[in-house]
Amino acid sequence: MSFRDTFVTAISAFILTPIVLCYISIGSVQGMQSTSYRIESDSINFGGGLSTSTNYNLESTVGEVATGESEGTNYNLKAGYQQLVSSFLSMTAPDSVTMTPSIPGITGGEANGSTTVTVVTDSSAGYRLTIVSSQSPALVSGGNTISDYTPVGAPDFNFTTTATDSHFGYSPSGTDVASRFKDDGASCDTGTLETSLACWDGLSITEETVSYRTSANTPNGSTTTINFRVGIGGSVSQIEGVYTATTTLTAISL
Repeated sequence: MSFRDTFVTAISAFILTPIVLCYISIGSVQGMQSTSYRIESDSINFGGGLSTSTNYNLESTVGEVATGESEGTNYNLKAGYQQLVSSFLSMTAPDSVTMTPSIPGITGGEANGSTTVTVVTDSSAGYRLTIVSSQSPALVSGGNTISDYTPVGAPDFNFTTTATDSHFGYSPSGTDVASRFKDDGASCDTGTLETSLACWDGLSITEETVSYRTSANTPNGSTTTINFRVGIGGSVSQIEGVYTATTTLTAISL
């Protein structure tokens, strides 16, 4: 499943950077659930089950009727327990993001924003969440651009803006954040800490993994927050305008 986000920035004598993320999610019909469990599907039959040996695994049902694949102009149907898709995956829609505060065009400064998504899967192998920009640099206003943040090697622990910098970066956080965005309290891509607003990277037209896990996380799922930041140095003559970026977040079950 994937979702696209679009930044919209309004500016007068300032540089604003709003970000709008939309997405397409994959859901499923659920059977029963409570605060501690969720049954994604159930089967009514009178026989069958799981059989194994050293050479095979067999899962069978006896007693289901009207099973198999069928389709029409507006639907595809896989009826019956054995026709069920092997894993369930869903992702919440991210909210629109407006970067604040406005950045004065003369003195420079920083603007921040964030959005959050929750991924749920029953896949025993887990899931992967990636982010990719539709263009490079990601943040543009007509023919004017703000550069993608460029870390030194691994993501930078701190988002650093010098007097001559004009750049835009992101930092993911959450229980399943990728190892390159974890830290040891001073450096990224090392350690197991998840320091708030640390480990900054620049967007790219190549997909980058921001979160992943190697097990199921039903029924509650895992939440990832994508923090965005724009930094404009005091010596930069950044052209005023409405700056826009489009990115795509994609979740896949493993």
